[in-house]
Amino acid sequence: MDQPRSERTATDRRPNGYADPSALVGFLKSLRSVRFFEQHKSVPENVLQDVLEVARWSGSARNRQPWEFVVVSERETLESLAACEGRAAHLANAALGIVVVMAGERDFFEQETFDEGRLSERISLTAATYGVGSSVGWFKGQGREKAKEILGIPQSKLVRTVLSLGYPTSPPEGGQLALPKGRKHLSELVHEERYGRRRASSEGNVDGARSS
Repeated sequence: MDQPRSERTATDRRPNGYADPSALVGFLKSLRSVRFFEQHKSVPENVLQDVLEVARWSGSARNRQPWEFVVVSERETLESLAACEGRAAHLANAALGIVVVMAGERDFFEQETFDEGRLSERISLTAATYGVGSSVGWFKGQGREKAKEILGIPQSKLVRTVLSLGYPTSPPEGGQLALPKGRKHLSELVHEERYGRRRASSEGNVDGARSS
């Protein structure tokens, strides 16, 4: 197996070696799901390659790397997958989809579930660095078996997560966002030492909490 190559240099004194920490934190906080994509605008091959490379380097329990990926860009196939039982209708208008195929080993079910989430977030973040939007969807019930049938995936594999990628556009006229914007304040979320002992916070509205 190969090893990751770092772009850091001996003279680079930034803590992470790549970007100003405050700018990077701002970027991480800015990630949002995108479910409406520009039609007829494909994701460049170099962007897709970087997304897949970062996915490949995602961490996993005991470095098992229990995943494979099916990249789908044919419109008919995307629409067929979007129609499968689950929550992946956004595939129908995406530039491409990445179906995550997990090993499906029963003894590692919990680890694979955790690793699958880590992997999906890294795919979304990498796409966002190029201005490409994404949304995580999933298949459930018979939708999982149907997705396997459509893509020729062996029955022994676990297929439940799929990501839509494309360049963001506005919802169609009359469309509404499914969920409110913003996030809870840290003061509502963080406890210190024991549950119920609220942690003092000086965040104010900096994190774009309820007001955004």
